[in-house]
Amino acid sequence: MHARRQFAALTLLASLVAVPALAATDTQAPTPSRAELLAKSTAAEWRTPDPHNLLVMRLQTGRVLIELAPDFTPLHAANIRTMARQHYYDGLAIVRVQDNFVTQWGDPAGDNNDPASKPRSLGKAHATLPPEYTRPIDPRLEWTPLPDGDVYAPEVGFSEGFPAARDPASGEQWLTHCYGMVGVGRDIGPETGSGSELYVVIGQSPRRLDRNLAIAGRVLEGMPLLSALPRGTGPMGFYDKPAQRTPIESVRLASELPPAQRPAVQVLRTDSATFAALLDAQRHRHDDFYKVSSGKVGLCSVDIPVREPKAAH
Repeated sequence: MHARRQFAALTLLASLVAVPALAATDTQAPTPSRAELLAKSTAAEWRTPDPHNLLVMRLQTGRVLIELAPDFTPLHAANIRTMARQHYYDGLAIVRVQDNFVTQWGDPAGDNNDPASKPRSLGKAHATLPPEYTRPIDPRLEWTPLPDGDVYAPEVGFSEGFPAARDPASGEQWLTHCYGMVGVGRDIGPETGSGSELYVVIGQSPRRLDRNLAIAGRVLEGMPLLSALPRGTGPMGFYDKPAQRTPIESVRLASELPPAQRPAVQVLRTDSATFAALLDAQRHRHDDFYKVSSGKVGLCSVDIPVREPKAAH
């Protein structure tokens, strides 16, 4: 009888252990999709970029929207606004497309060694600016940490809607070279950039450039128009022939456009519950294709959602 009771107890224990495990396997739901999570977002979780900080760049192929980052590069943002107001960028061109790196635009005459060519006047804009590569950490700025670790910085996350990094030991914070981020071209000297030449990251994230160049903002719309251009065949991806360049028709501040012509875009707040859910879904993706989730998410692998709300009827 004793052996029989012991066998029954062991059988019962095994069944109690096995049943929850089977239940967990059978009831594991697929990770919600990006579209499903965004469909449940609230209006308060979306922000409308300040039209004073929104550039509308027109190419023959379409529209590119760039949100400036004055909290991190205020002098460069102000200079770029000045150049946009005086139509400095109109008629310039995309002069460089380096594969897996950047697309760059500016005045073709500025990189021309021909003494007969005259670079366009900057007008009221500054020809050079102090380097704005970092800024002091400011608790007044929104900061959403990303606790997954990073190779290039002690802490990374999102600040005011931009991917950023910071170092509490030095008290500094800076924007990072992720896909779609717009930087300010310069020569060797740190005070040689003005915003007259800008570039956007179109490939791998060259984080080694962080804190070595000023980052002026981020492309919100139109990345395919910049990333899918033919690659330059000259050194560093510059175009050898003028015919290879893509002309820039115009660059305007949204605030300078008639209200009916201003882009009606919204950006998901990076301090919102829906954005946190998107990050968690990316970390722990589980569906018919993904059998193993990474459990981590990299700063530059995060795509901050942008939408254009449908007009009310």
